Amino acid sequence: MKKLPIGIDRFEKLRRLGCYYVDKTGLIKELLDEACEVSLFTRPRRFGKSLNLDMLKNFFEKGADRNLFEGLEILNSKDLCAEHFGAYPVVYLNFKDVDGDCFETAYQALCSAAFMEVRRQCLKYALLQSSVLLETDQLFLKDVLAGSQDSKAIQGLCRVPQYLFEHCKKKVILLLDEYDVPLDKAYQKGYYDKMLDVVRGLLSMLLKSNEHLQFAVLTGCLQIARESIFTGLNHFVVNSVSDEEYSAYFGFTEAEVQQMLTYYGLDGHLNTVREWYNGYHFGAAPVYCPWDVLNYLRKLRRNPNAMPESFWVNSSSNAILQKLLAEATETVKEQLELLISGEVIEKKLVPALTYKDLDHPDALIRETYLWSVMYAAGYLTQTERLSGGVSRLKIPNREILEIYNEKISAWFRESVRGDTDRLTTLCQAFIQGEAAKVQAVFNDCLSGCISIRDTYARKEMKENFYHGMLLGILQCEGSWSVKSNQESGTGYGDIVLASPKDKIGCIIEMKYAENGAYEKYCKMAMRQIECQNYADYFLQKNMNEVHMYGIACYKKECVVMHQRINYLFD
Repeated sequence: MKKLPIGIDRFEKLRRLGCYYVDKTGLIKELLDEACEVSLFTRPRRFGKSLNLDMLKNFFEKGADRNLFEGLEILNSKDLCAEHFGAYPVVYLNFKDVDGDCFETAYQALCSAAFMEVRRQCLKYALLQSSVLLETDQLFLKDVLAGSQDSKAIQGLCRVPQYLFEHCKKKVILLLDEYDVPLDKAYQKGYYDKMLDVVRGLLSMLLKSNEHLQFAVLTGCLQIARESIFTGLNHFVVNSVSDEEYSAYFGFTEAEVQQMLTYYGLDGHLNTVREWYNGYHFGAAPVYCPWDVLNYLRKLRRNPNAMPESFWVNSSSNAILQKLLAEATETVKEQLELLISGEVIEKKLVPALTYKDLDHPDALIRETYLWSVMYAAGYLTQTERLSGGVSRLKIPNREILEIYNEKISAWFRESVRGDTDRLTTLCQAFIQGEAAKVQAVFNDCLSGCISIRDTYARKEMKENFYHGMLLGILQCEGSWSVKSNQESGTGYGDIVLASPKDKIGCIIEMKYAENGAYEKYCKMAMRQIECQNYADYFLQKNMNEVHMYGIACYKKECVVMHQRINYLFD
């Protein structure tokens, strides 16, 4: 069986290791057929942008190894391959590591990346020994290679296309990966204006009226407004998540996922994979997140009963999203609650923006940018495009729904931390077995914080939501031990709360009360505690008193049932 290419974004390495490869080489033909001078592809993180760009490099670059493409779609286009395979010098720059706590550090990282590419080109084509280049140009390159972290490296990178054209007698292909990362990092760290000037200047020198350029391809997560960074560029085409063109080349299609599952003998897991990792729409085409599919298949190959989990959220930076959500208005929060309930919202999207737009003084304009960023970053997907730039948006899948639940829980914890009196009252009520007070205070918390509608969202997701709410409150009290899904008896209690100094413990089981059937689900929760012997956990801890709580929640209300157990320990 072929290996799964977890985390491999280098085409040559993937192919030489014999990894499973979902053939995206059709991208080559479409790029050549369209013949755009500069193409920008914007997709969320972990949707195959870097691997595709490296695949282009391995196809077009002089000295390319045809064996890497054996059995792949592009070799069926014989005339195209005869003309373009291994025919061009290729300049490749990846911006993903251009980061730093200050501008100077990030600028040095950019200079270092530029230096490494200049060095690669000098070694590959022996530019310092070229009989074509002027002596002054060779002296300049030697000067660049004498240091790796100064502005000469960027100047050298901008001149390399000309040198390659003169030396190879062939126009240059330029590939720029994660072009927006330096601006993302700079916005977060407070040196955005300085980095914007540098990136704008670099892209202008590389792309604007470059007579030595065959074509250029850029990738990124967000489409930065042309007037802020791409001013004056002609024949500049953007292919975003809203566009039908090229939609099959970023992410996995339904057919590709089915084929992969069949290859590994995991056909029976298709519905689970679809529920958790499908649901994105690039244009109208449904798309799976490759990073999630590959990681889950890896777990399934080791354990056919492995449960799906969130892989994507931990694989990329979410700092901007966190900032935007932290500053969200109550209106935005209400709309997010609608999304969590499985509903669709209609919002006008801004396809291109600047990071400074995210700090616009008008709250309504900031909200528009918030939805646009969330859509571009993969936290929302488009189900329908309406007139006037308005789109119908929803949460794409179960994995992203889990992320939203966590964010709402985080808001809840923050709001509770500011109300220490209510926090203390609720925690004390649990420990003292005051079920009526628990119910009253928790209802008070819920009434001002969340609204879960009885639509679409799966029952267990709703239970997890309320579970997270209550857990967030109880974890704010540092003097007690609070654990979630703690093994106890023959199962796992939702929340286990212990006050060792008082020798008191609490077992809390949460249920979602469908259609407001509070009593039914409270009794169900209590039976589960008793039948699974959850209280045995405290018996082993020599607790004198145990409180068992069955809590049923529906929309903004809860009902609490309670039972006390007394143990006698010396």
